Order: sequence, then structure tokens, then C-alpha cells
Amino acid sequence: MMRWRRRAEFCVRSFWLTMESSYKKPKKIKIFLLATMFITLGGVIALYIFFQQDSKVPELIPESVEPDATLSIGKIHQTATRKGVKEWSLEASSAHYIDKINQLVLKEPVVTFFLNDKSEVVLEADEGMLNTDSNDIEVSGNVVVKNKEYTLLTESVSYAHNTRLMYSKTPVTISGTSARLAADRISLDLNNKKLTLEGGVEATLDSPFAR
Repeated sequence: MMRWRRRAEFCVRSFWLTMESSYKKPKKIKIFLLATMFITLGGVIALYIFFQQDSKVPELIPESVEPDATLSIGKIHQTATRKGVKEWSLEASSAHYIDKINQLVLKEPVVTFFLNDKSEVVLEADEGMLNTDSNDIEVSGNVVVKNKEYTLLTESVSYAHNTRLMYSKTPVTISGTSARLAADRISLDLNNKKLTLEGGVEATLDSPFAR
């Protein structure tokens, strides 16, 4: 009788242990899956917040329209210095680098030239080119050159970095508060702020007697 009871108790214990282990396994798996899901979700949220806040995430690089372009860049900012002095700063909405001729083809370039007297001359155009070896610049299309007093309009302008000479071989008009000028060609020496007009020069001055 005692042996039968022990066997019965042993069978009952075996049954409950089997049931308990079969119940705990799915529970553990469920907890593991939930934990994995929350960890993954947390990682995704953390990455989203990081990329939303990080201002250094690069912009998408536009597809190059230049057949010989080696590299296409989104927004570009570049400066040129001489003996530690900044001479100009350039920005463009996009650029395509052509390795064969060491040239940057620029879209919507804006160049700010810094003069010796701390004044500035700003050059804007639809497109342009920068020679990365010489720092010479050429721009064309709705060209605007301006400072605090005057605004120059023309279709193309070149800049020789070695001599700091800006010049145009296309007709120009210059307007200011008291004068309007027109010429076939102009050159502007940025070192001494000397402007030279050539060919068909016309000038219109606001006379104080007409006021």
C-alpha cells in the first residue's frame, strides 16, 4: 500500500512538473520576444532622433549634368587666402568638379571679395567656373556686381586672382545714387579700387540744379 502511494505521489509530482515546465517555456519565449521588440523599436527611435538633430548629415548629391564631371557636390563654400588674409569667399547651390582641367562648374555662384579698406564687393551670376589651381573665376548670365554705393550689370565677368583684377568684355551699366554709366568693357582693380571704362562710354549725372 505504501509503495502504491509513493508511486501515485511520484506520478502526480511528475505530472505537475511537466505541466509547469510546459507553461514556463512559452512564457519565457513571449517575454524574450517582447523584450527584443522593445529594444529594436527603441533603437529605431534613437536613430531617428539622432539624424533629425544632427546638422552635419550631408545633403543629397545632385546628378551631374556635366559629362566630364568627376565629382558632383551639393551646396559648396570655399575661401581664398593670401598670407593669412582672406581675399574672397564663394558659395554656390551646386558644383561639378572636372578633374581633367582642375575646374569647378558652379551653379548660382555668389562671391564676396574683401578689400584692403575692409569694404566688400559682391559678385552674383547664374553660373560660373572656378579654376582650383589658380583661383581664377569666370561667371556668366545675369551678372550683378555691387557694393554699398554702386551696382554693375552685365552678362559675363572674369576675375584674375593673381592680380586681383575683375574685368568684363561685354557691355555694362553702372548705377548709383548720383550717376549712371555705360561702357563696352570695364576693368576693376580690387587692390586700389580703380575702375576703368572703355569703348562707347556714356555717363549720366544727377545735376543739383535740376532739383
